[in-house]
Amino acid sequence: MRKKLLSLLFMGMMTMALCTGCGGEKKTASDLPKADTSKEGKVINICVYQDTMKNFVNNYYPEVESVSKDGEDTFLKDGTKIHWIVNASEVFQTKLDEMLKKQDTAEPDERIDIIDLEGDYMKKYLDSGVCVPLSDIGITEEDMAGQYPNTKEAITVDGKVCGASVEVAPGLFAYRRSIAKDVLGTDDPDKVQEMLSDWDKFDEAAKKAKEKGYYMLSGFADAYRVFSNNMSKPWVSDNQTVEVDPSIMKWIKMTKEYTDAGYNHKSTNVFTEDWMKDQAADAKVFGFFYSTWGINFTLVGNAGEEGFGDWAVCKGPQPFYWGASWLVVAKNTDNPEHIKDLLLALTCNKDIMKKISQDVNTFVNNSEAMTEIANDPKSGSDFLGGQNHVALFNEVAPTINFQNICAYDQGCTLDMIYSFGDYFLGNISLDEAKTAFETAIKERYPNIKEIKWPE
Repeated sequence: MRKKLLSLLFMGMMTMALCTGCGGEKKTASDLPKADTSKEGKVINICVYQDTMKNFVNNYYPEVESVSKDGEDTFLKDGTKIHWIVNASEVFQTKLDEMLKKQDTAEPDERIDIIDLEGDYMKKYLDSGVCVPLSDIGITEEDMAGQYPNTKEAITVDGKVCGASVEVAPGLFAYRRSIAKDVLGTDDPDKVQEMLSDWDKFDEAAKKAKEKGYYMLSGFADAYRVFSNNMSKPWVSDNQTVEVDPSIMKWIKMTKEYTDAGYNHKSTNVFTEDWMKDQAADAKVFGFFYSTWGINFTLVGNAGEEGFGDWAVCKGPQPFYWGASWLVVAKNTDNPEHIKDLLLALTCNKDIMKKISQDVNTFVNNSEAMTEIANDPKSGSDFLGGQNHVALFNEVAPTINFQNICAYDQGCTLDMIYSFGDYFLGNISLDEAKTAFETAIKERYPNIKEIKWPE
């Protein structure tokens, strides 16, 4: 698939709606809402922030009979209608919150049944008690045995799994083979990994790249997800204090040093025009930290036909992920049996999930399916010069740490990157950048009273 697709996570980063805290009062299993199992409705309402999930259902759910011409409705073989409620990420939470206010009083066929939640704000809804445990609709641990354990742990409340994901988004470092040969003397993924296996080695490679007339990274936000995914604690744990993790300070220090030394090309954020141009075949950037969707879709489109075969991937200095979403069952749904069948097909059925991976070139949440593709000698990527990148993704996926996901992730990420841009460029001091971040966070989240920085 050689076209540009907008990043799932980037769209999510642009959401401006306020999030409730990931700290404070937690919901226990006894507090969780229950599904209405008395009878099935005639309409299944599914809220999504883009068309990916709709396409998965329409193309791979065996019970689909037809799709309306406008794409807003999917009709199942038994006559049940799936109505798709699509709101772009920048307004998704606002629209969803408005609908959830009516969930208790709405007519059954007007209630929300399934919500596709991004990781950046999944905790907001998990902690607010709008999600039904999957066991409540009859999905068992045995059913979910093929899913990567960390994806289940991330959405568990008091031992109850409250959602399931179709895809997983482990990250790798994608690099230009031609530049690697010039800078490191080889483009072999195993050998390149040896030279980039920790941050000291990564810095040494950046120095060599500069000497050869290249940039190691495009800009300020390129390595951000690697550091933010390796924080030791959530951004907020008490609903009123933002604690900046030492890992974020390492990102700030590294980015400032790279900017001053000319090791990056000074693009201000991901998905800017300059950042995308730095992935073209005639660009001078060594590589990019990307997850599954990024390599398979976005990078392919930005690199163009001339870039095919000139890219490869390695694990890089640290494991990370970029992008994640979970399908959750909304409280008061009147379609538990239909939802159970749909989720079993798309998040638990190895054969269906493997087919999705092979057709769409994505990484699905089924370890057995991914292992089969990883071990298949015919599964190499033309774009990556024949490399089977699924094998590396499959090694990284189990190591991802979702434990520090927090309802404030989205806002903290956005404000951190933008507040420190002028510092990286030398226009303001470090203290001024910290003040800019503190101001932005308190404006975004009025409940935040204090921002703590590492000593």
